[in-house]
Amino acid sequence: MNWDRIEGNWKQVKGKIKEQWGELSDDEIDVIGGRRDQLSGKVQERYGLAKDEADKQVDDWQHSADDSWFNK
Repeated sequence: MNWDRIEGNWKQVKGKIKEQWGELSDDEIDVIGGRRDQLSGKVQERYGLAKDEADKQVDDWQHSADDSWFNK
């Protein structure tokens, strides 16, 4: 899925982010505000991952996104 669509529907995907990365707080997710680089950085920081691994996890999560994540 296109990141612009995820960013534009950030409030709707926050639950999916919590499912994937439960250690991220609601406040952190709000601060990220749909910015992909911020999400990757927080995942890297919170889980103690290398930048490449955090980017890969965000890429995999993005590619798993589908229309069912969004209200019609």
